[in-house]
Amino acid sequence: MMNTWIAGSVVAVIAGITGFFAVLRGSTFAAHAIPNGAFAGAAGAGLLGINVLWGLAVFAVGGALGIGLLGSEGRGRKGRHDVVTALTLVVMLGLGALFVSVSTQYAEETYSLLFGEVFGVSRTEVLPIVGLGIAAAIAIGVAFRPLMLTSALPEVAEARGVSNRRVELYFLIVMALATSMTVPVVGALLMFSLMIGPAAAARSVTARPGAAMALSVAIALATVWLSIALSYRTNWPLGFFVGVIGAAFYLVGLGARALAGHSVRGAVGA
Repeated sequence: MMNTWIAGSVVAVIAGITGFFAVLRGSTFAAHAIPNGAFAGAAGAGLLGINVLWGLAVFAVGGALGIGLLGSEGRGRKGRHDVVTALTLVVMLGLGALFVSVSTQYAEETYSLLFGEVFGVSRTEVLPIVGLGIAAAIAIGVAFRPLMLTSALPEVAEARGVSNRRVELYFLIVMALATSMTVPVVGALLMFSLMIGPAAAARSVTARPGAAMALSVAIALATVWLSIALSYRTNWPLGFFVGVIGAAFYLVGLGARALAGHSVRGAVGA
């Protein structure tokens, strides 16, 4: 259980940080596509008898490059970017279906990659996850200002010589590497819900970047900790609690924002 708490906490921090920029940049579809598409790489690696982490990393980075390079021209056109993301996801999932269909003993591994095995984390898996968390946090910190500028004011960023295309590609690769190491632990579906739910809830409460990112991490940690405790007590799937608690936090954030807006309008009217 100690390994479970450590791994879950690190994954929550990674998800809270990367999810904040995914929501801010409107890249939530990519945050869904990359970990789910990377599942195909793990399926292929399992079929070849090699470490699934290599397959996850190759397909995650490949998917990120495909989305970033083919969809970068549509940075200001949301429709084109979504089409490229959808096509990339479809291709990777198609390959995953092929790899699974020709395997005769992959059902259990497939389930664990989709929904995770957070209660089966070994001590040897904890250190790579911690290392990944540190690397992802450093990568985001190094590019924090360009990421913020291209997210909030892309035209101003271009005028100042900051390439929106390069920053987008950089962020997608960081997100790909972050998810590739955590998918075997928390699952592709769980990683997506952890990325988007807490970040969206934080953004609904405050518009200040630093406060929103910190709140996103705090909500992600609270979601994971509550989910682990409830799953352990009830023997229900961890992913169920993560999805429900994440949605609940988001609804609470929307309610708090609505109440704050109503109070402001009341004060102005008075």
